[in-house]
Amino acid sequence: MATLGRVFLTRGLGPRRFFSYGTKILYQNLEAFQSKFFPPLQKPMLPPNSFQGKVAFITGGGTGLGKGMTALLSSLGAQCVIASRKIDVLKDTAEQISSQTGNKVHAVRCDVRDPEMVQNTVSELIKVAGHPDVVINNAAGNFISPTERLSPNAWKTITDIVLNGTAYVTLEIGKQLIKAQKGAAFLAITTIYAESGSGFVVPSASAKAGVEAMNKSLAAEWGRYGLRFNVIQPGPIKTKGAFSRLDPTGEFEKEMIDRIPCGRLGTTEELANLAAFLCSDYASWINGAVIRFDGGEEAFISGEFNSLRKVTKEQWDTIEGLIRKTKGS
Repeated sequence: MATLGRVFLTRGLGPRRFFSYGTKILYQNLEAFQSKFFPPLQKPMLPPNSFQGKVAFITGGGTGLGKGMTALLSSLGAQCVIASRKIDVLKDTAEQISSQTGNKVHAVRCDVRDPEMVQNTVSELIKVAGHPDVVINNAAGNFISPTERLSPNAWKTITDIVLNGTAYVTLEIGKQLIKAQKGAAFLAITTIYAESGSGFVVPSASAKAGVEAMNKSLAAEWGRYGLRFNVIQPGPIKTKGAFSRLDPTGEFEKEMIDRIPCGRLGTTEELANLAAFLCSDYASWINGAVIRFDGGEEAFISGEFNSLRKVTKEQWDTIEGLIRKTKGS
């Protein structure tokens, strides 16, 4: 569940307040024992002013992961332009982040499904801030459903946002950058199941797989223009927007954590740090990479025998004895 919305997670001995379905608030601490070995660092990883004088464009920048990445890039000196369909949310986020960092954050309404609106948004981006140095395709849409229940419109809604929207933004900005002979770093936020596929989120899995193929293809083709393309595949990072659609009752959260070897969900700050690094000059030789960011979840669910972790010591003694008694091939 890679593009999950997120709430900030704080460490401590007390219970934590989690978003839940409806108006009921759940107080629970679901982290596994081993999570104490993997505490999330909330502070910026890069030195101050790492993005001083640079322009960053972030789709879906008003909430969740997009807001977290915008906040970090702005704190590191970037002039940010955020875009989504909800201009009121964007303006509130822009004002909040700008007041905290002292750097300008512009809000531009854009529905990435509309290529004409994307073209106008890119024109406004260049007008108010200049050609971007960083482009983050974060806008997404998803919901769980048995595939046999999906209508053509449901399929189109998700693929238009995720695949077509990412393509419209990438191609329009890319063409402008090539024309201006200016380099930039592109980053797409996908999901761990873009690679493996997953039932019940088939439109999202298909669209995200297309996004990854596009970015790897452009990494090969457009590197000669000074453009590089990378992808982050997040695992479960809790945010209200995504969890309200992917775990509306809150019943799957413990199961999610149980299959993450690091024993906890990810945090927005950790994702933002990775995104900032990949878009920074420190990562100028990283191009065409797909980075899995999931606490080991994909490795665990992919392993044929990983469920054997539930076997007790006594059971292993019995199993070992039976194996030793086995004769022949």
